[in-house]
Amino acid sequence: MCGIAGYVGPKPAVGIVFDQLKRLEYRGYDSAGIAVMEKDQIKVLKRAGKLKELGSLLEEHPSDAHLAIAHSRWATHGGPTDENAHPHYDAYEQIAIIHNGIIENYLELKEELLANGHKFRSQTDTEVAAHIIGEEYQRADSLEEAVKRGVKRLRGAYALVVVSKKEPGKIVAVRNASPLVIGLGKGENMLASDIPALLPYTREIIILEEDTIAVLEDDKVRLMDGDGRELPIKVQHVEWDVAAAERGGYEHFMLKEIHEQPEVIRQCMAGRIDEAEGIRFESIFSEHVWNEIDRVNIIACGTAYHAGLMGKHLFEKVLRLPTDVYYSSEFRYGDPVLSPKSLAIFVSQSGETADTLAALRLCKSRRIRTLGIVNVIGSSIARECDRTIFTQAGPEISVASTKAYTAQVLVLTLLALHIAQVQEAPGIRVEEWIEELLRLPEKAKAALDLESEVKEVAEECKNMPLCFFLGRGADAAVALEAALKLKEVAYVPTQESPAGEMKHGPLALVQPGVVSVFGATDPSTLDKVVSNMKEVQARGGAVIAITTQDDTTIQKAADRTLKVPSTPFEFLNAVLSIVPLQLFAYHVARLNNCEIDQPRNLAKSVTVE
Repeated sequence: MCGIAGYVGPKPAVGIVFDQLKRLEYRGYDSAGIAVMEKDQIKVLKRAGKLKELGSLLEEHPSDAHLAIAHSRWATHGGPTDENAHPHYDAYEQIAIIHNGIIENYLELKEELLANGHKFRSQTDTEVAAHIIGEEYQRADSLEEAVKRGVKRLRGAYALVVVSKKEPGKIVAVRNASPLVIGLGKGENMLASDIPALLPYTREIIILEEDTIAVLEDDKVRLMDGDGRELPIKVQHVEWDVAAAERGGYEHFMLKEIHEQPEVIRQCMAGRIDEAEGIRFESIFSEHVWNEIDRVNIIACGTAYHAGLMGKHLFEKVLRLPTDVYYSSEFRYGDPVLSPKSLAIFVSQSGETADTLAALRLCKSRRIRTLGIVNVIGSSIARECDRTIFTQAGPEISVASTKAYTAQVLVLTLLALHIAQVQEAPGIRVEEWIEELLRLPEKAKAALDLESEVKEVAEECKNMPLCFFLGRGADAAVALEAALKLKEVAYVPTQESPAGEMKHGPLALVQPGVVSVFGATDPSTLDKVVSNMKEVQARGGAVIAITTQDDTTIQKAADRTLKVPSTPFEFLNAVLSIVPLQLFAYHVARLNNCEIDQPRNLAKSVTVE
C-alpha cells in the first residue's frame, strides 16, 4: 500500500528519500510528505496529490540535511488532504512519524488523549500513534525505548518510522505485519517499505521480521525485539533488477497480488473485529436502519458483480434478507422497482466505474439509501454514497482483479454479520464466524501452497479449446469469477453456470479436450456435484475439482483434485477456493505467453458507459 522511505548518512537526504518515493509510485498513493532533520527542529513538508506537488514544495524549501524520512499515502483514515498526509508530529513536536497499515484501536486511544488535553490536526490513526509515542517519550530515556513502550499500546497491523529532534542522527522503525526493509551502505543506512526503493543505493538488505524494532544511524544498525533484547542481523544480497523488484520478485503484478491475499484479508478485517464488541463499522448507518431494511440491491460490474453474488448468497442464507444483484450497465434501463425501505450497495474497486456511478445517481434521485464498497478513498462513488465502507485492499496494479475481489467478499461478509448482531438474528453463530474469520489469513496462505499442483494442472490444460466452470450454491458464484479470470488473462473461451444447469443445454459442448472445473466445497451438495461430474466424463471431458481437505467423496470422482483448507462454514470454503482458481488462470496464461497484467482490450478502471 503506502510507500515508506528513510535515509541517514553523509549525503543530502532529501533527494535520496524523494527518489525512493518515486521508485515506489507503482504502489499507488494520493498524497506524499517528508520530514527533514534541520538543526534543532524537524521540518515537515507534505502535499495531497502526486509527487510532483511535493517536488515543487521541496524546491521552495531546499535542504542539505543528512537525515530524512518520507511517505506516500494511500488514504484509509481521513481523505487525501494536506493535513492527513504523513509525516505527523506528536503533541510536543518533538518527534515525527510515518506509518503504513492500520491502528485498530485508534478511536479509544484518541478519546483518551483528547481527555488529557491533546489536540489533533488530522483525521488519521497515524497522528494518534504519534501522540502515543510522544507521550511515552516524555518518560523514556531514548527514542527506541519510547517506540518500544508506545507500540505496546497500539493494536493493529503497521510499520512505523520515527525521528526525534532530541536525537537528530537516529531513525527508529518497527514492523508489525506491514513490511519494512533496511538497506546497508558505507557510512550510511536507509529503509523503505519495498526493495525497489533501495536498489540504486545498495544490494545489501535486512528484511525486518515481525515485531522487530530497528535503530538506524549512519554507521550502524541495531535490531531488538519488543522487550528490548538485541537480535542478530541477517543480511541478504539482492540481485533483482528494478522492474522485478517492483513486483516483489514475482514475474507479474497479478501473481504478486494473488499472493498478497492473506495480508489483504488481515487488512480488510483490521479495526472491524473486536473480541468484546464483535463486528463493528465506523460511520455507517445507525441500528434502526438495519432493523428497517426490507431488501438489499447490490449493483456492480465484472468482478465486483461476482462479489455481489457471494453477498446475495450470504445475506439470504444467513440473514434471510431478500437480495438482488444487478449489472450496473443494465440497472437503470430496467426501470427497477425499488422499495423505500431498501438499501442499494454499490461495489467498485476504483470507485469510478461509470455504469455503477450512473446507477448510484438513479438511486439517489429516488431517495434510496446508498452504501458504497470501494477501495479508493476520495473516489466518486465514495463521495456520493450516503455511507461508504473501504475494502482496505491497497493498490491493485494488474487489470485482472484478484485481491480486490477477495476484499469485497470479506466486506460483504462482515457487513452481513454486523447486521445479524444488530438484529439479534436467531441461530446465527456470530462468535463462531469471527473465530473462523480470524483464522482465514493462515488458511488463505495454505491455499497458496497449492501453487505447484496448480502449475501441473495448468500444463495439462494449457491447450484446452473450452473450459467449463461449475458449482452449486456459493461455488456457483465463485465459478463465474474463476471463468472471468481465465477469459481475461489467458483468452480461453469459457462456459460458466450452476452445475445442475449443464444438462439443460451446455452439455452439448462437452467433447474430448474440453475441461470442466468444478467447485465442490459444500458438503451438502457433494453427491449432486459427483453426478454432474459423471455427466461430463461420460462425454469425454476432463474434470478438475476444487474441494476441501476433509473431502473423501470428490477425489474419487474427479480426474484431478485440488484441496483448500476446511472451515466449519461452506461459504468460507468457497471464498478460499478462488485462490487456486486465480492461480490456474494465471499459469495457463503464463504458459501461453499472454500479456497478463494488461490483457488486450481491457482497462483497470472503466470510466465509460
